[in-house]
Parts: sequence; C-alpha cells; structure tokens
Amino acid sequence: MPAALLMCGAAVAKPESYALDPVHTRVAFQVSHAGFSNPVGSFSGTTGTLEFDDKDWTGARLSAQIPIATLELGDDEWQKKILDRTFFDAEKFPEARFLSTRVEPTGATTANVTGDLTLHGVTRPVTLAVTLNALKRHPLTLKRTAGFSATATLSRKEFGMAAWKSVVGDEVRLIIEAEAVRSREDADAPDKGSGRADPGNDTAPEQLPEVPPSDPAAEPDDADPQ
Repeated sequence: MPAALLMCGAAVAKPESYALDPVHTRVAFQVSHAGFSNPVGSFSGTTGTLEFDDKDWTGARLSAQIPIATLELGDDEWQKKILDRTFFDAEKFPEARFLSTRVEPTGATTANVTGDLTLHGVTRPVTLAVTLNALKRHPLTLKRTAGFSATATLSRKEFGMAAWKSVVGDEVRLIIEAEAVRSREDADAPDKGSGRADPGNDTAPEQLPEVPPSDPAAEPDDADPQ
C-alpha cells in the first residue's frame, strides 16, 4: 500500500511556473462616458508570475502588478486628469496588484479566477472569467507559452474613485489579454520519474538564427513546432 501511494503521488502533475510577458499582456477597461459611449483605456507593462497546470486549474496561482502610469486613453490632457488625484492618483498609488485566492473550473479551457485586487489603495475581491486560448511552444521564440483572455466587472466607487458621477459611469468592465512564458528555472527541470526530456523544456536558444531576408525560411509558418 505505501508503494502504491508513492506511485500515485508521483503521477500528480506539478504546476509549471510562468512569467507574464509585459509586451503581450494588456489590461483594458471600458466605462460609460455620460451614456454617449463606452471609451476604452488600457495599461501596458504588466508583470507577474503564474503557477499553472492545464489538467488541474484548481492549483493555479496568479500574482500580477500593473503600472498605473502606463495608462493610454488617446489624449494627453485627458490622461493627466484621470491619473491625478481626481481618479487614480498615480503618484501616490503607482501600481495595482492582483493576487488570486480561488480558481473554479467552468469547462475544459475556462475558469472563474477570484482574487484580491488592490487599486487606489483599496483591496477588494474581483472574479475574472478566464479562457485559455493556447498552451504550446511559441512559433518564433520556441518557448512554452500560455495565452489567456479574461473579463470582469467592478465598481469604481468601491475603490474610492467616485468623482464626476454625472459624467463617468460607476461600472467598469475589464478586458484582459495575457501571455505567460514558462520560466527558465522550471523549464530546465527534467520530467519527474520518466527518464525522458520534459516536452515543455525550453532548450532552444532565445533567438532564432539569423536568416537572409530573401530566404523563404525566414517567414514563420503556421505549424506548431511542438
């Protein structure tokens, strides 16, 4: 019996470690502009870590940091107003943070991820509806990459940003597109107990060899290298 238990324990997959790709991760939001439209703003440069096993979402853990000063609204003066003490007060609260606390799978590639969002100095629970788009080697970097889309809604007044009620709506819709790359430390670890190389091991160089522009091989195809 002890041997059987050990064998069962060895078969349990360990979540892989990933780092959020700040270039390909964007946190956007929509909020009503006096009922006329729902403008979109976005933040770039998000960093963080993800522990994830696509066979068992319940063990997933996400920690993300969003630099507020990267706000993009399409107009410099409008951005200054939104970043000042009227709303985000970015000088005092330069970063928003999300730390997951519970993951509830809702399908083979979907889950509700609840966590603590700290924004404008206030921490409140927020639930993200998450979809896993792909988990495979990236065709250019050859690194194991996970791609996600997520949505959520929150109340801005619950985070202490209640100014201009007649102009800016209270309900804020979050739209998140994220990519996470398997960390080198995790990727270098061998596959436990199998004696084979880990299929997620990123042993390829970080950059592809240079190819003359005239060479057709320079153009990536749609085949998955994995």
